[in-house]
Amino acid sequence: MSEAAGVTYTKVDQSYFEKRGLRRYAGVWSLWALGVGAVISGHFSGWNFGLANGWGSMFVATVIISVMYLGLTFCLAELSPALPHTGGAYSFARTAMGPWGGFLTGLSENVEYVLTPAVIVFFIGSYMGSIVGTAPEMQPLWWIGFYILFVGLNIVGVELSFRVGLVVTLLALACLVAFWILSVGHLDFNRWAMNVGPGGVELPEGNGPFLPNGIAGVLAGLPFAVWLFLAIEQLPLAAEESVDPKRDMPKGILAGMFTLIISAFMILWLNASVAGVGSFKLGTSAEPLLDGLRALLGEGSNVAAVLALVAVLGLVASFHTIIFAKGRQIYSLSRAGYFPSGLSVTHGTRKTPHVAMVGGSLVALAVMFALWFGLGAENGGKIIGGVLLNMAVFGAMFSYFMQALSFILLRVKRPNMTRPYKSPFGILGAALTMIISVVTLYVQVTGDAAYRQGVVYVAVWFVLCILYFLFVGRHKLILSPEEEFALDKNASAH
Repeated sequence: MSEAAGVTYTKVDQSYFEKRGLRRYAGVWSLWALGVGAVISGHFSGWNFGLANGWGSMFVATVIISVMYLGLTFCLAELSPALPHTGGAYSFARTAMGPWGGFLTGLSENVEYVLTPAVIVFFIGSYMGSIVGTAPEMQPLWWIGFYILFVGLNIVGVELSFRVGLVVTLLALACLVAFWILSVGHLDFNRWAMNVGPGGVELPEGNGPFLPNGIAGVLAGLPFAVWLFLAIEQLPLAAEESVDPKRDMPKGILAGMFTLIISAFMILWLNASVAGVGSFKLGTSAEPLLDGLRALLGEGSNVAAVLALVAVLGLVASFHTIIFAKGRQIYSLSRAGYFPSGLSVTHGTRKTPHVAMVGGSLVALAVMFALWFGLGAENGGKIIGGVLLNMAVFGAMFSYFMQALSFILLRVKRPNMTRPYKSPFGILGAALTMIISVVTLYVQVTGDAAYRQGVVYVAVWFVLCILYFLFVGRHKLILSPEEEFALDKNASAH
């Protein structure tokens, strides 16, 4: 046993890590697909709730959030090849701020990666129920079925995970491009995109104000604009499965970010501008892309149904890739002892963190069922997506703040640390990320009461986990690669 910074380390033999091995496979394109695939579902559902405050409000919110994510991704492009460990955000914060900083950052990211797939599978169920015609009461069966399928695919092996991720990501992007092309010639921006007035009322003739609710509307749109980029930051979690993380990580994460920026502004412009749809309708829709396709091709069109099935692939792409990230994130915290170490055991032959993926998925389903039955099936179905979305975004914003702070601290405390890539925006980019993430957190805490309730749930979970770490977890840490790097005073020369 050894002690450092108020924590106790337990030394383990080599067999501990042999039971927790991963396999290298990913190159640049696999990493690009992992990043884009994780986010792309946000271009199909979720972002559109911000349109309730008007198209202009959502546009400005998206510009602001784009700046935040650019700052974040350039930070990660520098940090991930410098600290190429599966821990990702936890690893960066652990090196910069010690065990407590690492734990709090890892905990917030864990909330994001456990709940984000739950949001996505909710939208998958909504799409599938609409396409197949199942009753709303059948929604939980869709959730369970998709979890079983895609956790199973991720357990089979890292090669299959990345191949499936690449294919479904390309198909999802193809679906979006098809929608862009189909919508040309059917757009009336002023009539439909601008049909929200002050107070969120519908303007039948459109031509409404750019910011119908002023700056308050922009602030209210920030959490939903996040959904257009949420989870791009998961790429560092694949560091120990990347063939050459020092070369490929910066390329993969930056290529993914610029792909998403183009797609985000295209869907924001086109989906709301299609005749017969509009910002007012999309502001409460659980299936905005499907609404757009129906307006373009007709309610009963077989082509619309086929394209809607392809649209589900966008949700599936994110669902699949974030389950991958969730497994690695829980695995890294568990391997280091922050979570119970049994969660980090990998499959004997597949070398995938199957225990972590199954455990995280069961927790997500438990949260979904608690909301579904706690609110009642009818009410739960109306707001569960928004509540879960805000819970996930709350965890993400705290994580972003801590990652950007870690970037700044490492620039100051370890200036000589080997950095294969350096962010051109440096400390300024990280500072902007911190400021915007704090503003978004503030909006969530002071915003809609129904969504604020979800944020309170996350805060309560934080308190319980902090108490666990204070009295139990910090005395059971293990010298994982992330911990050894953080403790090595000469690591800057490695």
